[in-house]
Amino acid sequence: MKSYDLPEAREEDVENTPEEIIEGAYQKINVSLADELLAAIMEQTPTFFERLVVQLLIKMGYGGAFDDAGKVVGKTNDEGIDGIIREDKLGFSSIYIQAKRWDIGMTVGRPEIQKFVGALAGQGASKGLFITTAQFSKDAKNYAENRAYGATIVLVDGKMLARLMIENELGVSPVMKYTIRKLDGDYFSESDV
Repeated sequence: MKSYDLPEAREEDVENTPEEIIEGAYQKINVSLADELLAAIMEQTPTFFERLVVQLLIKMGYGGAFDDAGKVVGKTNDEGIDGIIREDKLGFSSIYIQAKRWDIGMTVGRPEIQKFVGALAGQGASKGLFITTAQFSKDAKNYAENRAYGATIVLVDGKMLARLMIENELGVSPVMKYTIRKLDGDYFSESDV
């Protein structure tokens, strides 16, 4: 039987299975890629960011498969709404978007979420997505979870934004792909073939 020459295992690899080593490397690559994505976004204009958010939601399957599923509306006097995703062809249900391209180290506080809730109320909307390159304060998160004001608000921070972009292949491209195989025990069972 021929033996394949394999590199000697490093001491830190002895405790992990090959699958765990690959998974760890994969996670490190994605963390680095997420940092690169956020840095690239920060080099763009706020208008670019608003388009990116609408494109991401469409790639995630929101808006269905019809023309004009999503649009960017962010402009002067946009009343706090940067984009809209139509959930059905006739527009009976929509998701309203606030997109803030803020410095990654900044924190979005409760007052910004309250303003967004007010903007939703002005539109008669019940669904809102507040997405940012920054992070959210605990008060902002708590306020968004409180549905007493009649709207569902979803918050997406910079880390989650980058993760969603990677998962939905927006702004990234595949470099290589590995398929991990294991022995097929059923194939080698003694049943009649």
